[in-house]
Amino acid sequence: MRHKRHTVKLGRSQAHRDALLANQVISLIEHSRIKTTLAKAKAVRPFAEKLVTIGRKNTLHARRIALAYLMHNKTAVRDLFEKVAPRTSGRHGGYTRIIKLGQRHSDASEMAYLEWVDQAHAEAEAPAPAAEHAEEVK
Repeated sequence: MRHKRHTVKLGRSQAHRDALLANQVISLIEHSRIKTTLAKAKAVRPFAEKLVTIGRKNTLHARRIALAYLMHNKTAVRDLFEKVAPRTSGRHGGYTRIIKLGQRHSDASEMAYLEWVDQAHAEAEAPAPAAEHAEEVK
């Protein structure tokens, strides 16, 4: 039985899974939004939120821990501490959101966006509501 076993293995070995999660978080920090499968997004979310919590401490020790988690990607760690973590100063968790997109055509995998909750460009990219389109047509 798998009681209290919460690791999502994603069909990969430990080293491959660690590299995948680190790369996904690095992409999330760099681009503020990533499109991935729903299973991977659910696996990346706690990892990303723990790193934001580490980033909010803003100490040398916290930077070294983040460097170790993010495979010594210095630009990602700098962006985490200078851009992402300061935006979350008023929050007590829940730094990411998962938006389901439906199935991928090739293999019917559930796809999703993983993004920061407080990102500014999400509202700018949002499609216009249907009511505004109806007024333009008239």
